[in-house]
Amino acid sequence: MRAPIGDFDTATPAPDCLDELTAPVADAVRHWSGAVPADQILYVETDPQWADTAVFVEHYGRELLEQSANCVVVAGKRGGATTLAACLVLSTTKVDVNGVVRRQLGARKASFASMDTAIGETGMEYGGITPIGLPCDWPLLVDSAVAGLPWVLVGSGRRRGKLLVPGKAFAQMPGAVVLDGLGV
Repeated sequence: MRAPIGDFDTATPAPDCLDELTAPVADAVRHWSGAVPADQILYVETDPQWADTAVFVEHYGRELLEQSANCVVVAGKRGGATTLAACLVLSTTKVDVNGVVRRQLGARKASFASMDTAIGETGMEYGGITPIGLPCDWPLLVDSAVAGLPWVLVGSGRRRGKLLVPGKAFAQMPGAVVLDGLGV
């Protein structure tokens, strides 16, 4: 199948290539219940040496810069409690951790989670973290610009491979909160 965006050789419905995904992502696809059918989540094989956004778009299509999103893990702290959450913003923006995220989590302080925490808690590779397959009890903060795109390129849980997902699917995921201004 031809990918709806980008210059990829093939795109495969994620349910047909679960072995290419990390365990938490494969489980999430296997048990998908969103309004967007699971077979509309597409997997594209990519080279891990081109996983970082700037190099990726040079190789797979410059138009992807405006259609790519980064998923980052943040930690909000209040008193002795820490809340982990994921933020999904366009790759052309940065997460407003000290403003929008801190307020949304009701935290006194918010920061990016350490790499060890991010990979340990998600079961995914650093640089490939995706909203699909995150712990169910985490808030998923989605920038409204991401939710409004017809197709969004995100990580697949690994540095090799990406997922193409209709933007509206992220707004319908468990724990999702769509926010204006999350990405600045």
